[in-house]
Amino acid sequence: MDFTNLKLFMDHMAAERTPGNAIEVYLKGKKVFEYHTGYSDLENKIPLNGEEMYNIYSCSKVTTVTAGTQLLERGKILLSDPLYDYIPEFKEMYVKTPEGDLKKAETPIKVGDLFSMTAGFSYNLKSEGFKKAAEVTGGKMDTVETIRCVAADPLCFEPGTHWQYSICHDVLAALISVVSGQKFRDYVKENIFDPLDMTESVYHHTPETLKRTAEQYSFVAAGNENMDIVEAQKHGNSKEGYFKNVGKGVSHILGEEYDSGGAGIITTVFDYAKLMAALAGFGLGLTGERILSPYSVNLMRTNRLSEEVLKDFNWRQLAGCGYGLGVRTHINPAKSGVISSLGEFGWGGAAGATAIIDPEIGLGVFYAQHTLNPREEYYQPRLRNVVYSCLNS
Repeated sequence: MDFTNLKLFMDHMAAERTPGNAIEVYLKGKKVFEYHTGYSDLENKIPLNGEEMYNIYSCSKVTTVTAGTQLLERGKILLSDPLYDYIPEFKEMYVKTPEGDLKKAETPIKVGDLFSMTAGFSYNLKSEGFKKAAEVTGGKMDTVETIRCVAADPLCFEPGTHWQYSICHDVLAALISVVSGQKFRDYVKENIFDPLDMTESVYHHTPETLKRTAEQYSFVAAGNENMDIVEAQKHGNSKEGYFKNVGKGVSHILGEEYDSGGAGIITTVFDYAKLMAALAGFGLGLTGERILSPYSVNLMRTNRLSEEVLKDFNWRQLAGCGYGLGVRTHINPAKSGVISSLGEFGWGGAAGATAIIDPEIGLGVFYAQHTLNPREEYYQPRLRNVVYSCLNS
């Protein structure tokens, strides 16, 4: 193996596309490459040292769906179960029509819809349901109570008929909390972080984690100054623009009790890579602890979207991919133009965190940068190609 191509690509990214980045690569349970380059603080030219923490935003979803899949294989839930079996507030849902009217949903939201982003939710964190939750919880935004309030918001479409990036995995976190009887953060710590010896991964900032977190920037592309972070994650390839320091907070962590399944984790590259290594090992961690069965990992990376629904799964960096249990999965190299294996899977985050997992060859990769609007359609396919080019060279 020769990781020269990957090192050069990381240097290129740090020089032109992000203030700094870092990566860890595992193959068959052994670390084969680690690298960091660029700055943790661009204004003061403070280099990355490899110990930095990052807000990984939607890359947190990989943990959430792993936790949900654990409950699936323990017989606590089924993908076909109606969500209202566990959270009754979702019993009677309404869909907002294109004309602005409300009609009663014909089919219930199923647990599987939460995993596969087909429930009908949006990513509007300022909806009436979230506003009500802030009042009911006194701003603490307890995860379960918040999601109970959000159940009053109308759906965007009939459950199961479309794919739409949304709060589905925050709702899944609430479901995990209800079924397990634990706070979501506690369930994850006990069942994923502790078994994998992930001591640096947390759900809420403390003074110490803030001190260790790399400065957070937003790439402000020319002509897109007002694009929000969810929209920015969908597309973007512009090189023209500038980096704006936006502080170290995470807008999707709504309160001190809101454990965001969709965007809550703060971690280091070397710590979160342990989860990628475990999933690449068909659920067996570097510690020898098993967090999932191989059959569950295979289910996770099996495309769940029909041909019709796949039309909605149209972000450019996801070309040639389907969507499994909360992760993109590679199904068509001719469309993707990416040299990764069929069934290679993962996800990314709004500030540039990216998971690449290939159980067939035991490849687990975690990459991070600290730039909102990271221009995923530029770096993600390139990163996958470059990583694979290094494995047999």
